[in-house]
Amino acid sequence: MSATLPPIGCNGRGAQASSRERPVSLAEPPIEEQFRLVRESGAFDCFDRLPMPGQVDTYLRCIERFGLPVHTASWFYALGRDEALLADKLRLAAEVGASTHNVMLHWHDATGRPIGDDEVADFYLRAYDEGMARGVEPAFELHVNMWSEDPRRVAPVAEAVRRRGIPFHFTLDYSHAIFKMGNAQELAICGLTEDVASGRAVLDPFQPGNFVDQWLEMGIVRWLQVRSVAPNGPRNRWSMGDSGEAVAAVPEHSIFPYAKGEPGRGILYPFTEPAPGEWHSPWDTGALACTREVVRKVLAYHRTHEDSPLRWITTEMINLPDYAHNARFSLIGQNAAIARFVREQWAALRGTGPG
Repeated sequence: MSATLPPIGCNGRGAQASSRERPVSLAEPPIEEQFRLVRESGAFDCFDRLPMPGQVDTYLRCIERFGLPVHTASWFYALGRDEALLADKLRLAAEVGASTHNVMLHWHDATGRPIGDDEVADFYLRAYDEGMARGVEPAFELHVNMWSEDPRRVAPVAEAVRRRGIPFHFTLDYSHAIFKMGNAQELAICGLTEDVASGRAVLDPFQPGNFVDQWLEMGIVRWLQVRSVAPNGPRNRWSMGDSGEAVAAVPEHSIFPYAKGEPGRGILYPFTEPAPGEWHSPWDTGALACTREVVRKVLAYHRTHEDSPLRWITTEMINLPDYAHNARFSLIGQNAAIARFVREQWAALRGTGPG
């Protein structure tokens, strides 16, 4: 059995002391403030974010001052444009001590052409070679607008990499699958409609043959990202896509038909009940069942398998339009509540107090 819970980090995009008076903003607090909020929450072991060029010294000071190492860092890439950028981001990750770089690889290349599984595997191998030379391993993420928005592609890509004798590390953010459940538009975008209806593709983590169980049994889940989300949950009607700003992780060529004046996708649902006026839609604790079940499954697998590859856990309640932009609850508070839930579930598995 695995006796140790991996360290739990908070994504820096979730480090905002937001409220009814100060809604969640795309304009983020300084890095020092992000580190301080994560530390003062008392819920986290580390800070999850990639520094921008020129921020490395600030990160190193904050890591020492607040006692929050950076183990993990993420960025997004398009084939045919960002091959050189990959090396730059791996270098930045290494400079702040990160040992895993989460790669979000767009569904389309720089010209707008959908990329094939073989191209994804080749990019993984490139990231592995370049990253391991710096002591930073890659992990490829389950994420909307990326090659993995269709979860059926994950196993073939993983197997293609492993046939080359290289381990495939996967970042499991299952919110990107749960929110599609029961949502006809979201299922149709990546061609899941018929396979879900027939049971050939199982998104529901409570049902036999689901993707979470498949990936755990493959031994590829390196990093668990936890964002609470509801099946067919409400779109973010408080963020209407009319700012004209470029938004992180939303590519020029998107699989989703983003349009000015349309709400963000519904890839976030509050983990704790919002007070009146803090959230745009009704809230029901039962909508969190799938999110909770995924956490339980991953922790149970890690607990019962000595060879579990799980090394990192992060909370992912973030500020972008498809998520919590303009919400009026405490974003850092929501992240801290998820971190405490993870610890409680681990303690229940071990029959001990939280830790």
